[in-house]
Amino acid sequence: MANERLRATISAKGETIQSVAQHVGIDPKTVERWITTDRTPHRGHRWKAAGFLGVDEVYLWPTVEKQAETASTSELITYYPHRGAVPASLWSSLIQKAKNQVDVLVYAGLFLFDSNPDLPDQLVEKANAGAQVRILIGNPESEMVHQRGVEEGIGDDLAARARITRRYLEPAMTTPGVEIKLHDTILYNSIYRFDDDVLVNPHVLGAPAGQNPVLHFRYIPGARTFRHYMRSFDYAWERGQTA
Repeated sequence: MANERLRATISAKGETIQSVAQHVGIDPKTVERWITTDRTPHRGHRWKAAGFLGVDEVYLWPTVEKQAETASTSELITYYPHRGAVPASLWSSLIQKAKNQVDVLVYAGLFLFDSNPDLPDQLVEKANAGAQVRILIGNPESEMVHQRGVEEGIGDDLAARARITRRYLEPAMTTPGVEIKLHDTILYNSIYRFDDDVLVNPHVLGAPAGQNPVLHFRYIPGARTFRHYMRSFDYAWERGQTA
């Protein structure tokens, strides 16, 4: 049987067998055999091809689903019952070690800046060294931030915290590589990404973010959980407005 999903995806993305082969670093005849004989590629080739085409490898090659499930489970490093249980040393370590990417999606996230007063300067240093820094803060004037403040029982204090966080970040805003945006999305999770590590803080209705669990994931090629949350971040980022 032919792999019609792969054939259709290549066509839908405006690519060709040749362009896929060039990206993966293989002969075009190999990609053609993937299609015509439904051959499952080696793991590294699957990841490169799926990433290039912007789809999950399991969609293109359903037989590898079990492998992907195992890898995704392995991405979970640990679980914390509430945000306060996350060691301060972990936050500091992740911030210091990040070299390529720092992404933060919050309504306020003020605790991160209060406990790491040098964070804006660190972000500037990382951007100057070539890292990409993207910070999404809740728009203090938005209905979503107001509603969340009411749900947490702190009213307009959440909007005030968002304003303070933005103020903390002002010294970094003019640095190339540091981008700050405001968002008005319904925030189901706060996301803190440092290179291949991401801390996810689910939001529970009626409870402040600090009282809710935190999940620590580390990216594994071929797994989906890390990438799943980062797609959520990108979704919010595309809709954000410059702070």
